[in-house]
Amino acid sequence: MYTIREGKKEDLPRVFELIQELALYEKAPEQVTNTVEMMEKDGFGDNPVFGFFVLIKDETSEIIGTAIYYYRYSTWKGKRLYLEDYIVTEKERGKGAGKLLFEAVLQKSLEKNCTGMMWQVLDWNAPAINFYEKYSTYMEGGWFNCHLQSEEIEELLRKS
Repeated sequence: MYTIREGKKEDLPRVFELIQELALYEKAPEQVTNTVEMMEKDGFGDNPVFGFFVLIKDETSEIIGTAIYYYRYSTWKGKRLYLEDYIVTEKERGKGAGKLLFEAVLQKSLEKNCTGMMWQVLDWNAPAINFYEKYSTYMEGGWFNCHLQSEEIEELLRKS
């Protein structure tokens, strides 16, 4: 019913549509400043910094989901797989496809000898939280996400 495979450059326009769908769901569509061209360079250039899976509905050959990941290093734990985005288009949720996609990422973390996998979930996203709880996921509190945009960094460094 579904096929999961590593993403290809030609998948990026559809993957980007899914990213925009997720941003809308998370009430932050204006926050997406990435582009397909940036993703091509960053995922398929000389030094790829991310990988991804696509989830395909066999009967239509349509990409209905994606999982975008990269590797990070924890000084406490070692090499970790970081699941940046995990998206199944809304009309396909609840049919078991997301479980297959998530488990493909779990398997990837083992194949790449990672000590574990990490990701974030919004505290109001009850469907996602319920899904992750089925995997006995540890949901850590007490941390803030910190961000600086490149324009802000440039300004800060000019002032120092």
